[in-house]
Amino acid sequence: MTVHGLIRLVDVAELLATELVSNAVRHTKGPAGLRVRWSPPGTLRIGAWDADPQPPEPPRPLAGDTESEDGRGLALVRACADVWGWQPLFRQGSPGKYVWCELSAA
Repeated sequence: MTVHGLIRLVDVAELLATELVSNAVRHTKGPAGLRVRWSPPGTLRIGAWDADPQPPEPPRPLAGDTESEDGRGLALVRACADVWGWQPLFRQGSPGKYVWCELSAA
């Protein structure tokens, strides 16, 4: 990211990548992966794929239950990213999904 002049996005990008991959690993029974793509002139896309074709649970509000140690991942993604979403994915003939978010460098 430094090569592309995106040093100011590193902390947020690391948080988002961690949340997406953590969800993929924690909530599925199979392989998971991460993809980070820079699209000039200014969009960083971070996405995680997993082997579960079911859509992710909708993000819960960040306020409220402060005692729970889980359930805030996609709420953080929603709060920190410019846009996020998911799509069904077939990888090597197996169904799954791709959950992604984007950060603008502008």
